[in-house]
Amino acid sequence: MASNQHVVPEARAALEKFKMEAASEVGVNLKQGYNGDLTAKQAGSIGGQMVKKMIQQYEAGMK
Repeated sequence: MASNQHVVPEARAALEKFKMEAASEVGVNLKQGYNGDLTAKQAGSIGGQMVKKMIQQYEAGMK
């Protein structure tokens, strides 16, 4: 399976919403569709924020 394919295709909308929220939190303006004009730093900050939030949610579920 390619790494860009979703295990649960129905989750696509939720993941897109999650990405938009993370981008907003780090101050990066994303638009719907292609965002090829982002710098590596901006893209990395979005991904990093997503991972941070996923870890926080997982840890909160362990309590």
